[in-house]
Amino acid sequence: MSAEQQLAVVPPQETALAVYSAEKGLEPWLQVIRSKIDGFTPDISSRKGREAIASMAYAVARSKTALDDVGKKLVADLKEVPKKIDAERKRVRDTLDSWQEEVRRPLNEWQAAEDARVDKHNSGIETIKAYLVLADQEPAAMIAELIAQLESVAIDQSWEEFEAEAARAKDSTLTGLRSALGKQEKVEAEQAELARLRAEAEVRAKADYEAEIAREAAEKAQREAEEKAQAERDAAAKREQALIDQAAQAQRDADQKIRDAEAAAANQALQLQLAAEQAERQKIQAEADRVEAIRREEQQAVEAERRQAEAVEQARLAEVARANAAADEINRQAAAREADKAHKGAIYKAAKEAFIANGMSEECARLAVKVIASGFIPAISITY
Repeated sequence: MSAEQQLAVVPPQETALAVYSAEKGLEPWLQVIRSKIDGFTPDISSRKGREAIASMAYAVARSKTALDDVGKKLVADLKEVPKKIDAERKRVRDTLDSWQEEVRRPLNEWQAAEDARVDKHNSGIETIKAYLVLADQEPAAMIAELIAQLESVAIDQSWEEFEAEAARAKDSTLTGLRSALGKQEKVEAEQAELARLRAEAEVRAKADYEAEIAREAAEKAQREAEEKAQAERDAAAKREQALIDQAAQAQRDADQKIRDAEAAAANQALQLQLAAEQAERQKIQAEADRVEAIRREEQQAVEAERRQAEAVEQARLAEVARANAAADEINRQAAAREADKAHKGAIYKAAKEAFIANGMSEECARLAVKVIASGFIPAISITY
């Protein structure tokens, strides 16, 4: 804007900020304009005068725009200052952060290595302590294996400042494992003894039961034989008495016939003699029947004794067969347990070798398989 179009020269750039930021800082410039307005006396009646008024009004307006533009530019420049300050602040922060990271990087790397070293030792100590958890409710053979594995763990200078703590953990865990082994061996011995006593009791009970059955069978057979023999003796006695009675009656008849024969003819005497002879034969036959009945009775007693001996022998053979069957069942169960153990061992071995094949140490692989098989790892199990 030219000086002819405005009534006052705007403040120079180097002092503009101080002028505009001071209270009523532009007052001198306003007074210059005011003095020019006050000294302006145009002739309104003439065309030149009216043009002069229009020119003066335009000059005031241009002065306003000129002074306002300077202030506006100052405000725009000042608005850029915070952006430049913020940008410089960010550059400085980023630079110093980078330098801080550069300076601290060795310490961070050392701390990470130190944390990894400490974590490794702590993990090893926890692994030692975990042996006691793995031994819970395990058979004595497995606890003994855990003891052997833990005893093979070396506690030396490789544990650094954790050597004493690792040694304490190992000793404490071994003490717990040995105590658990003693208790488990005692429990298994008691269980084996209890099983043996139960088996013996079952054998004795069965033998007693079978012996009782055999004894009752023998007694029954003997009673039946005695009853039969007694019945036969009674029958023989009855038959003998009947024969005696018959013989007596025959004798009486013979006597009667003799008496009749004395008065009868000679042929009647002969008939009486024949009758007497027949009676004698019958008596002899009765005696023979009695002797035969006694013989049969004795034979039946011998037969009863033989049947009793056979019953006892059959009971003994049945007990031998039962004992053999029990032994076969025990052998079958032992073979099944061995097969199951071998099957599980093969699965454990395959799982361990899979862990080793994927970069895990043999000890860690064995422990991992053991922990998974014990059910300590959620959502993971071993399928047999």
